[in-house]
Amino acid sequence: MECADLILDSERRLRLNVAHPAVRYLLITLLLTLSAGYIFVAASFWIASRYAARGDLEGLQMAARLRPGNSEYQYQLGQHFLVAQPSPQAAITHFLDAVKLNPDHARSWFGMAEVYQVLGDAERQRLALEKATAADPTTPEFSWQAANLYAANGDTSNALRKLKDVMRYDPGLMSAAVRLAWRIMPDMDLLLRDAVPVSAQVYANFVEFLISQKQSDALAKLWRQMVLAGLPVEKRYVFEYTQFLILNHQPIEAASAWAQASSLSQLQSYQPTPSNLVVNGDFSSDVLNGGFDWLCQQSKNVQFALDPTQSHRGHRSLLVSFDSRGLSESGLRQFIAVAPDTSYDFSAYFKTEDLRGAGGPQFAIQDAYSSDLYLSTADLTEVDYWKQVSGSFTTGPSTQLLVLHLQRSPGGSPIRGKLWIDDIRLSPSSGARNTP
Repeated sequence: MECADLILDSERRLRLNVAHPAVRYLLITLLLTLSAGYIFVAASFWIASRYAARGDLEGLQMAARLRPGNSEYQYQLGQHFLVAQPSPQAAITHFLDAVKLNPDHARSWFGMAEVYQVLGDAERQRLALEKATAADPTTPEFSWQAANLYAANGDTSNALRKLKDVMRYDPGLMSAAVRLAWRIMPDMDLLLRDAVPVSAQVYANFVEFLISQKQSDALAKLWRQMVLAGLPVEKRYVFEYTQFLILNHQPIEAASAWAQASSLSQLQSYQPTPSNLVVNGDFSSDVLNGGFDWLCQQSKNVQFALDPTQSHRGHRSLLVSFDSRGLSESGLRQFIAVAPDTSYDFSAYFKTEDLRGAGGPQFAIQDAYSSDLYLSTADLTEVDYWKQVSGSFTTGPSTQLLVLHLQRSPGGSPIRGKLWIDDIRLSPSSGARNTP
């Protein structure tokens, strides 16, 4: 009861005090003072921002006077004296003022590093860069700026360290980082050790870049690392790499890369087998138009389509529709890795519908590099049922890659109509040595 009485008595006295005119005057004065202070601060913020938005020296100086504790205005003044009105000492002064107000203002540290680069003070530049990236280690833009400054100053080790951060965190800068990394250190072993993060996207960017630069040795090292990492690889990069190797006369390496990509790129159903070196010979899988699968070059003269209504083996075939005034190549081909001095047996099935023209399509097998012709089948014409064509041949002493294609002989005359092909096979002859 005594405690309750005390509380009630205190409330009563407070009401009496507030009701007193002098107390009320003091409270109103205090509230007005606080409101005026708030309005002044808010107004100074607004006015300073308006001055700063002008972007000129007078406006920035006025903003800094109105808000002397704002590190951003000091940074903007430093930038002004770095770029618009070059004065290294004035720029340094404002950048230093900015980091005194906010030691974690990374852009001011970067500004100082740029000024020290202009002044040729490598040690202070390095220290400023370290402060900058320590203040904001996760922003790739800052790492990119640091990498460029390190590179310009010949500090390869630190440049690569920062480029690794850029590659890891910023897809938009990744291609530029890859190019810069190769320019300052064209050694794939060192780049994989010091600059290239374990990342499928980074690896893919490097594949495209190294192909554009025709760097076969570096590509081989990168590919080995990609296989070891076991990360998924988009099919298009496998196509680009195998095409590069084929064009670079490295068929064994191309076939090996295709086999290694089986699990990395979901290409298990597109691998040759000992009993059939033709990939997707029954067209049971979609045509990839790349790598060691079928390559189909559509044109106004020839169209290709998988046809589920016609098949000799499996559940569909490839329909080739001709409408040409003169044609020698259909645009359908496939590369096949083989062994030298080895005998092979070839077979395929076909049927036609209203296929008209002098001569007809035929399968041909040639050395992919020398163009030596090993097999040319009979014309694929004048049958409305599934008919087999076949043949045998022996590769030459240097042949490691064949191209199987659908050609027209003789070319140059009109051809129209439909051709279906299916169950295409190539295998070592009985008793022949094993292929790679």
